[in-house]
Amino acid sequence: MRSDTRRPPLAASPLGVSAGMLVLLVGLAVWQLQQQTGGFALSSWWPDLGDESASPGDWVLALGWWPRLVTALIAGAGLALAGVLMQQVLRNPLASPTTLGVAGGANLALMAATLFAPALMGWGAEWVALAGGGLAMGLVFLLSWRRALSPLVVVLAGLVVNLYLGALAMTLLLFNQETLQGLLIWGAGSLAQDGWHDAAFLWPRLALAVLVAWLLLRPLRLLELDDASGRALGVNLAFLRLAALGVAVFLTAVVVSVVGLIGFIGLAAPNIARLLGAHRLGSRVGWSMLIGALLLALTDLALQHLAAGLAWLPTTIPTGAMTAALGAPLLLWLIPRLRLASRTPPEAMESGWPQAARPTRRLAILALAGPAIVGLSMFSGYLADGWSWFSGSLAVWEWRLPRLLAAAGAGLLLAVAGTLLQRLSGNPMASPEVLGISGGVSIFLLLGIVLLPSASTVMLASLGVGGAIAALTVLILLNRRSGYLPERLLLTGVAIMALAEAVRALVLAGSDPRGQQIVAWLSGSTYYVGLDQALLVVALAGIALGVALLFSRWLEYFPLGAAISRAVGVPVTGGRLAVLVLAAVMTAAATLVIGPLSFIGLLAPHMARLLGLSRARDHLLGAALIGMGLMVLADWVGRQILFPHEIPAGLVASLIGGTYFLWALRRF
Repeated sequence: MRSDTRRPPLAASPLGVSAGMLVLLVGLAVWQLQQQTGGFALSSWWPDLGDESASPGDWVLALGWWPRLVTALIAGAGLALAGVLMQQVLRNPLASPTTLGVAGGANLALMAATLFAPALMGWGAEWVALAGGGLAMGLVFLLSWRRALSPLVVVLAGLVVNLYLGALAMTLLLFNQETLQGLLIWGAGSLAQDGWHDAAFLWPRLALAVLVAWLLLRPLRLLELDDASGRALGVNLAFLRLAALGVAVFLTAVVVSVVGLIGFIGLAAPNIARLLGAHRLGSRVGWSMLIGALLLALTDLALQHLAAGLAWLPTTIPTGAMTAALGAPLLLWLIPRLRLASRTPPEAMESGWPQAARPTRRLAILALAGPAIVGLSMFSGYLADGWSWFSGSLAVWEWRLPRLLAAAGAGLLLAVAGTLLQRLSGNPMASPEVLGISGGVSIFLLLGIVLLPSASTVMLASLGVGGAIAALTVLILLNRRSGYLPERLLLTGVAIMALAEAVRALVLAGSDPRGQQIVAWLSGSTYYVGLDQALLVVALAGIALGVALLFSRWLEYFPLGAAISRAVGVPVTGGRLAVLVLAAVMTAAATLVIGPLSFIGLLAPHMARLLGLSRARDHLLGAALIGMGLMVLADWVGRQILFPHEIPAGLVASLIGGTYFLWALRRF
């Protein structure tokens, strides 16, 4: 990573931006206090609850408003410090409690303990969260250790672990309907307070973490050098990294245990501080904590003001989601200004994959496996009277057929879209899910469902395509000049996915009666798909695969770079645009059916490559067959494993595919 040594002007410096945020925070706080108390008397702003004349409003102010503000400041500072430490240790601007799976692991551990082992919560929620976050980060390190914690591999492992943990968390939520609403709001980050206990719990732990970070500050600066130089200076790098990451995991776990999942601050605040000129580690720690605290507190105050003034908003809006909604556009604006140097050029990523001597034979084996999976899905499974291998009425088969077709079509569409994106960018991390294309579809569709309740299927499909194209447009505009560096692409995808998560949390926090159906769609359920829709998806999948195969020659050369592609007569600009539009349409169509959670767009192309299908045509066909088979199998497993309850196909695909991918990633 390179840094610009020029000193930024005051208006664009950490001091200028922090001062501006502080002025906004104070102004908004004074406005709210005046609205609640009807004046500017300091005694009414900080009421004495021992006074017998204290009104209910005084109690709300003293035990709700003030503790919420202080808790927001402490939590924002803690998450920002965790993000700085992770980025410094891993030399990676993408590292944060969210991208490395720490926040997701802590959140999942708290949910599981609450549901299945509530006695553990008696030992302290922070220790449960610490165990979950530590295990998640340990898994990321285990997967990327053989590549010496390469930034790209670490982020890829973190994203995979995040998707996997998210699928597990969504599964728990689906089977605990009585607590669904509360868990969704808390899991998305809720700062609502009923006393000072959370602030009193957080501040000494933050102080302890700051003290340890200050003691580690000087040796941590040496991590900006290479490992050999650090060892030559007598630094125990393994201990230093373990200590710094231990502090980061501890801070994340403590915050998550109190206020839920507010992970975006840990990514945004350090990068904002760096872009504003805080290049030295000490100043970056200080400014990041201040920016993180102000950003979270300002967002929460603005959220309270909007919730009070706009009746159509949900009464309880998760602050973590809205922080992402406000911080993600800011991060998108800052991405072109972030100086990144890719350590692994895209061309180098094409090497190292196995190549099959007879790819046709392997494609034939995959094709022959298809009818077996179809037969298993159609003619076997639990019925009301027990397990059946080949029975059931025609009505049962007619009910299973649309689900099978929808799962197969969606799996093919996502798999081919992921293959197109990977070969276009030369980046094995590219997929509709990771680059935020599925997130763009999700944003437009959720807003369409809520704001246009009578929207037709055609209108929703158009909205989905528009969301995919919008996400792709953002990716292209922000990464065109940089040559589509993998780190920058990933950072853009993370920001878009954060926006999608914010919209999802906002929709589910409301009292929309379609909430359960929306959750089922987000989880990737095929339960609501009819035969007409399924046939349409299959037809579109077949057409899209045929068009993608026409691009096979271009896809052979795109990973080799623009110069080589032009030299052999490939229209680089027009070709890339055509492939991107095709990938957007395929992603939108699949997301309409299976939701945005599926792992297929990332997994299927990798599995095809691991089978030796390296040529573009073989790669497309292999990924398509794997995507169809995996999604159909996932839908069948989801219907059987907890019969009569169902686990949506998208979640099962994430769990099955994630398990395989976590195993296969050690070979990457």
